[in-house]
Amino acid sequence: MFIKQMVEQKRRYRRYKARKQLLPAKYSTALDAVERYVWNFASGRMDSLLPLMEDLADLFEQSAASGTPLRDVVGDDPVEFAETLLRNYPEHMWINHARMRLTDTIEGLERDEESR
Repeated sequence: MFIKQMVEQKRRYRRYKARKQLLPAKYSTALDAVERYVWNFASGRMDSLLPLMEDLADLFEQSAASGTPLRDVVGDDPVEFAETLLRNYPEHMWINHARMRLTDTIEGLERDEESR
């Protein structure tokens, strides 16, 4: 089961990379930049990041096909664009795992104190 999942993830990632290469240069470069930013906050697991990357590829493909200017896609603040995107995929971001771990640890300690 694990190997089958890994193989499928690799296939999906390769399809994503192929889609990205077909984009016009400026859209591909912009997508690379957003991808680099997002990787800084991802959990590090490919399966957690693939849906986000595939959605981004959809957005940039549609924008390129319709001739939508990049600023109309990412807005005046590309960082805010990426942050908004990340908020739509919270379960896949390492910071949320760190937050949950901290909260769980403190709550566990609190339960231990109450049971004494």
